[in-house]
Amino acid sequence: MARRPDTDDYLSLFLNDIPLMDVRAPVEFSRGSFPCAQNAPLMNDEERHRVGICYKEKGQDKAIELGHQLVRGDIKAQRIEAWKRFVSQYPEGYLFCFRGGLRSRLTQQWIRDSGIDYPLVTGGYKALRRFLIDHLEQLIESSEFRILSGRTGTGKTRVLQQLPNPIDLEGLANHRGSSFGRQVTPQPTQIDFENRLSVAMLKARHLQSGPVYLEDESRLVGRCVLPERLRERMSEAPLMILEQPMEQRIAIIREDYVEGMVADYMKRDGEEAGWLNFRDYLLSALDRIRKRLGGERHKQLRALMEQALEHQERRGDVSGHDAWIQSLLSDYYDPMYDYQLSQKQGPILERGGPDILLDWSGKALTA
Repeated sequence: MARRPDTDDYLSLFLNDIPLMDVRAPVEFSRGSFPCAQNAPLMNDEERHRVGICYKEKGQDKAIELGHQLVRGDIKAQRIEAWKRFVSQYPEGYLFCFRGGLRSRLTQQWIRDSGIDYPLVTGGYKALRRFLIDHLEQLIESSEFRILSGRTGTGKTRVLQQLPNPIDLEGLANHRGSSFGRQVTPQPTQIDFENRLSVAMLKARHLQSGPVYLEDESRLVGRCVLPERLRERMSEAPLMILEQPMEQRIAIIREDYVEGMVADYMKRDGEEAGWLNFRDYLLSALDRIRKRLGGERHKQLRALMEQALEHQERRGDVSGHDAWIQSLLSDYYDPMYDYQLSQKQGPILERGGPDILLDWSGKALTA
């Protein structure tokens, strides 16, 4: 089989979800990498730290020599085996280090010494990251956006995912975007979020057609910060307003934030610890908006929530949550949403239930 060449076709890598083997140290990987990258380091954090000090004090040749001393014998064999497993699982993939230099070429050579040719990404992480940053800026300027808005609990994310050419910002940030929006698994780093967003925007441009649909979001989705220029473009973009009756909104909130979350916590932590962690999640989310609620209203809602949790724990009945959900929606989230909607600059294209908006967007696509 012919040897595959190294690549600088970054667009193709991202559009086609090509698996990438990131041979940087774990601490580098944890700060940010790419959606299809897995960490299989040449050096661990301590080894990298020692080699880095040696490089600064004694130069490249001594640093390379120290690296070979640190990564040899069984350690070297274990790392080569990890790379070979990746190559076997992803024969279409590529490897990269920070700049596409010494670490990736050494990894490539050690894999080749074991009888396997495996290509690398020229320019490494730095070039891939630069590519995504530059294209994200260009795509934010050149894309046509439509914003799906609506009060809390209308099920915007469910509708968004059925629209033509959607980008789910909350999915990319792994957060539902409110005080209650935390998920069981952690959010990505800011760099990871930006990389995910850029890849999604590239796919929306190159693999889809028509306007890009986004859910209305504030500047922060959890701890992930939207690019300021994207926020500006979103504030000016045309709106679709999703409307649902209060009963349906309560049911959606209960399903997502009570039934779904308790199941996720129990799956992760086991029944007993999962229940306690779910309970803490719900009460802590309410406590985070205490100042905005006011002391008395917070106290009343917390009492309702504690009663609902006790009822749920004893009987497995989640209907008790409806009281605090309805109060929080009507007295807190709805007035806040109505004010925010009044500040929007973009025209309203359509408003109504899910079927109306989906029907409208389908007709608009073929018009």
